[in-house]
Amino acid sequence: MEKQNHWDSVYRDRTPTQVSWFQEHSLLSLQFIQLTGVEKAGRIIDVGGGASTLVDDLLADGFTQVTILDISHSALEAAQHRLGRRASQVSWLKADITQVSLSSQLYDVWHDRAVFHFLTSPEDRRKYVEAVERAVKPGGHVIVATFAPDGPLRCSGLDVVRYSPAALHAEFGVDFELVDNTREIHRTPMGTVQQFIYCYCRKS
Repeated sequence: MEKQNHWDSVYRDRTPTQVSWFQEHSLLSLQFIQLTGVEKAGRIIDVGGGASTLVDDLLADGFTQVTILDISHSALEAAQHRLGRRASQVSWLKADITQVSLSSQLYDVWHDRAVFHFLTSPEDRRKYVEAVERAVKPGGHVIVATFAPDGPLRCSGLDVVRYSPAALHAEFGVDFELVDNTREIHRTPMGTVQQFIYCYCRKS
């Protein structure tokens, strides 16, 4: 409940376009999802998707089975309001990714931009990886973006863990093949620069 209250307060105090991770279009995320070759009817889950505009671009690109999971009710409401009638085309889950029980081998693509680096507890990271192992189909795709080694030490008043591609891949282990990785220089709405890394893995 404490984590939920924190993130709800973030979205109450700021509009979705004012949070530091806002992107008008999540181009790298969309490119990696397209790179997987998943069919338009493939099941995609965006963990921490909240008020992100990635769902808009996925729908525009023809994807029909998109799930948005976020701990913040306020963030999900913002996305639903923005999408209007199109919100009914999306599945919405309000949940803590370290606590939720997802269906087994349901998703073709798991996407997360800027959730995993908030998991400073090894136990929370273990639970997260267990959720990925359970919910992603064999041969499925996992795309995770975090702060890079030269990225911020804190975000939204919370400590974060920074990763190199090798260190992030190591958190997931040998059951996940590292297919590709890249860096992103993200300019926040406040004009500051944040360094991200993206890892694209395939589940064995």
